[in-house]
This record gives sequence, C-alpha cells and structure tokens, in this order.
Amino acid sequence: MGSRMKVLRVFKDLHKTRKDVFKDDNRAMTAARLKINEEFKRNKNETSDENIKEMLKMARSVETILRENVIQAEHVEENKLLLRPRKSLLLENVPYCDTPGKT
Repeated sequence: MGSRMKVLRVFKDLHKTRKDVFKDDNRAMTAARLKINEEFKRNKNETSDENIKEMLKMARSVETILRENVIQAEHVEENKLLLRPRKSLLLENVPYCDTPGKT
C-alpha cells in the first residue's frame, strides 16, 4: 500500500474514532475534527518516507489512545460526574486472587 493510501486510511480511522469517542459531545467532536485536520494539513507537503512513517506511527498511537483510554464524563452536579463508557471499554469483572492457580 502506498504512503498516500496509508495516510488516508489513518486520517479516516482517526475521524471514525473521534465520532465514536466523542459521540453526543458536539464541542469535543468539533475540537477533535479541527485538530486532526490541522495536523494533516500542516504536514501535507512532507516527502520524506522516514518522516511520513513516524507521523503515521504517531497518528496510530493517538487513535489507539483515544479508542482505548478516553471515556466521556458529564457534570451533573457540582461535585458529581456521570460516566458514559463505551461497550468496548467495559471488561469482565474478575475478582482479585492473592494466590493464583489455587481454586
């Protein structure tokens, strides 16, 4: 796959993740869209394959962090937040065991 296709794939994946992560939060969706577009526009004339690879690696890391670590929270009272985790972030609750291997 050529560099151009890889860049477009990462660009689309970032926007897809942005829409999923910031769903129902128009302000965050707009800010993320502007930042993604700004970064790609700023580097659109890059020709060095090494630099392009590094930027693609960074973009993939950002996409992974957004997808795996960001959770939506909404202020509902002065000292209270309502968390809205995506299903992909919810894990099976396994009790902690001090002595692994013993049942």
